[in-house]
Amino acid sequence: MAVQTVPPREWLIVDNGSLDATGETASEIARQLPFAETIHLPALKSAAIRGAPIVAAFEAGVGALDPDADIIVKLDADISFEEDFFERIVRAFEADPSLGIAGGTCYEQDSAGEWRPTFATRDHVRGATRAYRAACFAAVTPLEPRMGWDGIDELKAQVAGWSTRTLPDVPFRHHRALGAREGSWSKWIGQGEMAHFMGYRFGYLLLRTGYRSLREPTATGMVWGYLAAVAKRKERLADKDVRRHLRKQQSLTSLPRRAREALGRSRPA
Repeated sequence: MAVQTVPPREWLIVDNGSLDATGETASEIARQLPFAETIHLPALKSAAIRGAPIVAAFEAGVGALDPDADIIVKLDADISFEEDFFERIVRAFEADPSLGIAGGTCYEQDSAGEWRPTFATRDHVRGATRAYRAACFAAVTPLEPRMGWDGIDELKAQVAGWSTRTLPDVPFRHHRALGAREGSWSKWIGQGEMAHFMGYRFGYLLLRTGYRSLREPTATGMVWGYLAAVAKRKERLADKDVRRHLRKQQSLTSLPRRAREALGRSRPA
């Protein structure tokens, strides 16, 4: 952050009740950098709800920002990037007035220690680095305090006419694999519960489960989590327009394109 060619106007570091030295480290950074400030929050009582602490920390940081900010960026603590990361993000927003949410391409280490890109569909932006045009952020808030918040806000943005996308030429390194803090089975059950809340097509969920299971057999927990949520009649996302838009994306006609994107086979060089 200190060597960015386009430094942030403000950097709000939010410590949401961590039990290690995160709070002290954040305070030390704030003492060293004039644009950095630390916000200390108590541990969230609803921490058992996956995703809720992330949303609470993000909203606390946004609430303390200058209201005239043009671009709002959320960053996880377990990432690193090149010194022109923000410069490239800003350039992308300047080049496309319709761009509402953007982020970098995620690289993670494989079993041999090599850094390799992890792909997703092109209109999905990883939660670890998300940049919002301020007007778009206003249109998608309040965020859902649960797992899947970073897919729901994209759908809201798209319904409102904004575009969302990952920038292939803006890499970042993710130093902890997605879901590494949870047990594998628990992680996938949570993914199934999230799919039910968002309104996934069940056929699409089965295809996604089959694909993920090729590498991680416990991904079958997605189906278990989804069906358990159905049996318990758990709530679903109230915004019907957003659910309808998601189901359109998961239609049979869209699947070939989305599959190519998820496999990294349809991205510009």
